[in-house]
Amino acid sequence: MYYYRYDSAEVSCCYKYLMFSYNIIFWLAGAAFIAVGFWAWSEKGVLLDLTQVTRLHGFDPVWLVLVVGGVTFILGFAGCVGALRENICLLKFFSGIIGFIFILELTAAVLAVVFQSQVREWINDFFLANIKAYRDDIDLQNLIDSVQRMNHCCGAQEPDDWNLNDYFSCNGTHRSREKCGVPFSCCISDPADSVVNTQCGYDVRNRPNRDWSNSIYTKGCIAALEDWLPGNLYTVAIVFIVISLLQMVGIYLARTLISDIEKVKFSY
Repeated sequence: MYYYRYDSAEVSCCYKYLMFSYNIIFWLAGAAFIAVGFWAWSEKGVLLDLTQVTRLHGFDPVWLVLVVGGVTFILGFAGCVGALRENICLLKFFSGIIGFIFILELTAAVLAVVFQSQVREWINDFFLANIKAYRDDIDLQNLIDSVQRMNHCCGAQEPDDWNLNDYFSCNGTHRSREKCGVPFSCCISDPADSVVNTQCGYDVRNRPNRDWSNSIYTKGCIAALEDWLPGNLYTVAIVFIVISLLQMVGIYLARTLISDIEKVKFSY
């Protein structure tokens, strides 16, 4: 009985070290994200009292940082070690997870286009829930302020959405100095001001509605996002294409390495 032997079968060093280089960046980036996430939690005292995680009613941005960092770190580790050790299991794990993430992205994009009204309603409810929890977490507060400043908007649909927050609500008998106001990020800033006036939104909603536009943004952030998207559609598409290409390159390198390793094993 004769067996065909692949005398020249070998694992390509080019693909092997390309795969390693590709993943070492993500591995280090994942480690950096995790470090930043835990640093943010330590600054808020969460690491000293983990029950704070369950008491937050809004969205904690640190969770997103930790999840992205954790997934990136694990994938980077699997890709690096799988390439250096020529481990088929790790390489299959890497390519499988990357492929799964790619399919999830495509599915999310299609669903967002098909169910636009439901997505808009979900984003609106999500924004309102986090307005309510605005003062509960400093990272959430900074995130909402950034969204409102960058998009020149206030609230989800209108400035009166801030009635949902206990500190800014016009209702009730609370004595908050921010009563019937809005956060400073809703204010129309003066380019000449070198210092941010964090009290510019005080008592704004006590004035007649027609006077609001003189000092604060009156457009809701959902409407601002809808106005921003059509004008930046090409930018969004380019970002999506670049991310997809990076994922496909990773899958290609992993599958090529797997094929080379299997050929070498078969030749022996």
